[in-house]
Amino acid sequence: MAERNTWQRERVRAALGDARGFVSAQTLHASLREENTGIGLATVYRALAGFAAKGQADSLQSPEGENLYRACESPGHHHHLICRSCGLTVEIAASDVEQWAHSTASEHGFTAAEHVVDIFGLCPACTAAQANERAGA
Repeated sequence: MAERNTWQRERVRAALGDARGFVSAQTLHASLREENTGIGLATVYRALAGFAAKGQADSLQSPEGENLYRACESPGHHHHLICRSCGLTVEIAASDVEQWAHSTASEHGFTAAEHVVDIFGLCPACTAAQANERAGA
């Protein structure tokens, strides 16, 4: 069954495109609620899941286990560096990870293997800000 392209889905798509970095469905819903769109949380969840399934949005799980989404900048399989502090996200190619994932799966007799690798850390600006806080403390 094809999903209908409703004004609500298009508004969720636009809000996701306007968001900085990865956002949760709840965060996106809160911004839409502030604009009095009348779009419900279930609609936001469905739209985001549909975008991720079609490759129109990146999806990952935060270290806390929450699903986060971002408008997709690169088509195809890729990985991310994500700042835990400000949410800055950098898309990266990781050929070593690709080779490791396929060879590890093959060693264990697995086929059609898929993987998700996202690296969380602090971006240079947040690292500098934390160093300045420690120096001033």
